[in-house]
Amino acid sequence: MSTIHDVAELAHVSIATVSRVVNQHPSVSEDTRLAVKQAIEQLNYQPNANAKALAIQNTDTIGVVVTDVTDSFFAILVKAVDKVAEAHRKTILIGIGYHHAEKEREAIDTLLRKRCSCLVVHSKALSDDELSHYLKTVPGMVIINRVIQGYENRCVSLDNKKGTYLATEMLIRCGHKHIAYIGSNHAIFDEIERRDGYLTALKDHNYPIMEHAITHNSPDFEGGEQAMIDLLSYNKDLTAVVAYNDSMAAGAISVLNENNISVPSQFSIIGFDDMPIARYLIPKLTTIRYPIDLMATYAANLALSLVDNEVSRPSTIQFNPTLVRRFSVESI
Repeated sequence: MSTIHDVAELAHVSIATVSRVVNQHPSVSEDTRLAVKQAIEQLNYQPNANAKALAIQNTDTIGVVVTDVTDSFFAILVKAVDKVAEAHRKTILIGIGYHHAEKEREAIDTLLRKRCSCLVVHSKALSDDELSHYLKTVPGMVIINRVIQGYENRCVSLDNKKGTYLATEMLIRCGHKHIAYIGSNHAIFDEIERRDGYLTALKDHNYPIMEHAITHNSPDFEGGEQAMIDLLSYNKDLTAVVAYNDSMAAGAISVLNENNISVPSQFSIIGFDDMPIARYLIPKLTTIRYPIDLMATYAANLALSLVDNEVSRPSTIQFNPTLVRRFSVESI
């Protein structure tokens, strides 16, 4: 007995496209519809009700896995994917990983049980091997903010190292000699790359790496506060800091203000991500823009294109960080 896979292969289309033809979906071109119908007749394919229902659910839903929807970074990511889904008359389902492997695994598996054939996954806790297995078995899965070896063409990421390099280099060019780094205490690749960017910039400009100039804490406002307290406790000559993200930078500014250290006249600070908070801090925060909206849009379109030949696959784009100059940095 012929299957929907046989029809898709003979017509040179995706399973999702065969489903659209069977269910008389208006988005299929006339040429594609004719090719599928001819394949159905040639193979004498008879779709059953359960298979039709499964195929409909597969094509109408995009699954999104994020770390925490209360974080503005992930809210922007979800909104961007939702805009793509809406443009293609689809809905999204959201899973939350909370930086825990078990939660991330559960989120992905739940979305697959919900028959999402397209997935945009932000995973930091699962191993490369486990994500490779998912990518192998789920053709419409795309990883965002991480690169898995062997599946680079289905991973959308940012050059984090370049971002902190730009930030550190700006501070150097503004005359700062004693520059610290506030990092995340999460064991993720983003942190490794961002710290490396800071260290590489110092090395390239022949700056020594100061003792106690690197500290780590939770990547939020409170973590930034504690990290800044630690830096001030160890160092009396610091004049600038590169922060892992904007929330940590905001916490650091709060501590500097409490200690009557004026930003930027006495102390300069640069964040990372360019989240909405950066525009409302006093002073407004100089930061590195992370184009998560553009990256999520790209990832969603890529996921759709992997399972539906009717959706054009986006051309390869290298996403780069950019420096956003505001008022938290001053030359000395």
